[in-house]
Amino acid sequence: MRSIYIYGASGHGLVVADIAKACGYDHIKFIDDGDNHYSTFENISKQNNIPVALGIGDNIIRTKIYNNLKKAGFKIATLISPSAIISPSAKVEEGSVVMPNVVVNAKAFISKGVILNTAAVVEHECVIEEFVHISPNCALAGDVKVDSYTHIGIGTNIIQGIYIGKNTIIGAGSTVVNNIGDNKKGYGTPCKVVQELF
Repeated sequence: MRSIYIYGASGHGLVVADIAKACGYDHIKFIDDGDNHYSTFENISKQNNIPVALGIGDNIIRTKIYNNLKKAGFKIATLISPSAIISPSAKVEEGSVVMPNVVVNAKAFISKGVILNTAAVVEHECVIEEFVHISPNCALAGDVKVDSYTHIGIGTNIIQGIYIGKNTIIGAGSTVVNNIGDNKKGYGTPCKVVQELF
């Protein structure tokens, strides 16, 4: 029997659990620190022989949970849906979740704690830094870099060679044709910065 904890019992966590099942885990238990009936981190903190997958969509909360789990000695699972296509020359680091029908092409780098959501395309030589969330149906052309903690909204397209900074939010359905700096909120076609984030 292969056991795994899913940290986060929301809708995102349910999808992560489905991927865990598809990856051969047959005993799945949800962990959630909310006001509900699930076990909390405190309940499992001494049971660090069971791996934990990150089922939290929020980048900052996911980062905090990852750090707490590492301090407690847990192994953090990397889950890749069997329907995803990952180039042999690409790298996916610890704690990332790659959802169904994702494509990650040659020499792309996916850092720790990243979410590549359903049907996202990450082209050759892209760099996705830690705790980024790439939403469903996003398409990143070659050599795009997305820096840490950034959220790319559903259905966004990013042309080749673009840099998007840290802690930035790109709204749904955007087309990014120019670099976007740190701590920005932008959306539209073409994507324009509309707000500074602090």
